[in-house]
Amino acid sequence: MVNAEENLKSVTAYISKIPALPVTVSKILEIANDPDSSAVDINKIVNLDPVLMARVLKLINSAYYGVANRVTSLVRAIIMLGINTVKNLALSAAVMENFEKNVVPGPLNMNDFWLHSLAVGVLSKMLARAQGVDSRILEEYFIAGLLHDIGKIPLNNALGARFAEAISRAEEEHVALYRMEKELIGFDHAHTGFLIGSDWNFSGEILDAIQNHHTPDSFAGDNIPFVYTISVADIYINTNCTGFSGSRYPEPPPEKAMDCLGINLDNLEAMHTKLLREIEKAKIFLNIGEG
Repeated sequence: MVNAEENLKSVTAYISKIPALPVTVSKILEIANDPDSSAVDINKIVNLDPVLMARVLKLINSAYYGVANRVTSLVRAIIMLGINTVKNLALSAAVMENFEKNVVPGPLNMNDFWLHSLAVGVLSKMLARAQGVDSRILEEYFIAGLLHDIGKIPLNNALGARFAEAISRAEEEHVALYRMEKELIGFDHAHTGFLIGSDWNFSGEILDAIQNHHTPDSFAGDNIPFVYTISVADIYINTNCTGFSGSRYPEPPPEKAMDCLGINLDNLEAMHTKLLREIEKAKIFLNIGEG
């Protein structure tokens, strides 16, 4: 018999031991959410954090952005990247670092996990751009894709044996992993991801995507196109086996999701070659903390 209450206690206990976001990152999130903030405000905070400063400069000078001349000015880098990109760089680096410090042996290979997550982020951003989304918020799609499966890490680390069984059974029975998680654990990674995002004050649309990326057809909030985008990207990446986060048999996207986004399978296939190139360039986000 599944003891969902005890399993949830184990997961929440694990989450409670993860260090809080650094003060610098929390302050950047606060500034970025203020519509009256500017690059100058962000610059003042980033200047107080030499590690983050180095990451910002490393990112703007990476192949991901492909600037012609090397950027050495922090203010210029922030202006070129935009406040949201700097916010998301700080957030993604902090999230990955905090979880890397608390990794224990489990069924997930974390390199494959983050590669899958990165690929979903890249495709989400590509799909958003194809929809004509305002360029100032494209990075929100990227970070939501990068973090959409973050709830699998507590399952992997706190409930390793049960999570391994869920992955194995999902593969054997050709069903979506989240359904097997609910059957064997009592809740799924979307729920645990929502708990993490709530603790760390993720923005509303990112929380919605994390919580509803497997059940977008039942989501009725304000961020429906956003949630659909992350969901479709996740399904495509899982199906095409870029990285691996435990699920090889995702359910097809709801027809209304594809209609809402104005895309079909042919459109996704046409993006594939460019997608692979963009994933290679975006790997800077996976090693941004190195060196």
